[in-house]
Amino acid sequence: MTGADVLLLALGAVAVGAGALVVTTKHLVRAGLYLVVCLGAMAGLYLVLTAELVAWVQVLIYVGAVVVLLLFAVMLTRAPIGASTDLDRPGWPAALIGGGAGLGLAVLFVDAYRWSKVEPPTEPGSAEQLGGEIFSAWVLPFEVLSVLLLAALIGAIVLSRPEIGRRP
Repeated sequence: MTGADVLLLALGAVAVGAGALVVTTKHLVRAGLYLVVCLGAMAGLYLVLTAELVAWVQVLIYVGAVVVLLLFAVMLTRAPIGASTDLDRPGWPAALIGGGAGLGLAVLFVDAYRWSKVEPPTEPGSAEQLGGEIFSAWVLPFEVLSVLLLAALIGAIVLSRPEIGRRP
């Protein structure tokens, strides 16, 4: 086991643990901060896998923008900052669905790879190849995501200002 393997396992454990804390905490702001830790660990995983561009995009877009948008939405909508009693729901349906999804993914991976060794690519990718792929084949989902984030921002502003939609 190499140092990269140990680092991958450690960062994976941090990401899974922080992800579990995101969905189990009763504090909305803490859930957002745990999400920062989870997404930061994912960026670290990308760095270990030598995908530097993807790692920095992860940090800039997800950690830097999406989580800040989430925290601004919490502040603008005047959501409760402390523990919320309405977030206290039974955990067994979520555990059942999460376990089923995890089992389904495990079966899918075992069936897809059949325990074979995955060979590394013959030549490493580059930022130019990634950009060409994103802005040629994936341009529509990229633009749909930007419109979705804009709609979320406008929705947060409208919810925070109740006098906007009110008739005189």
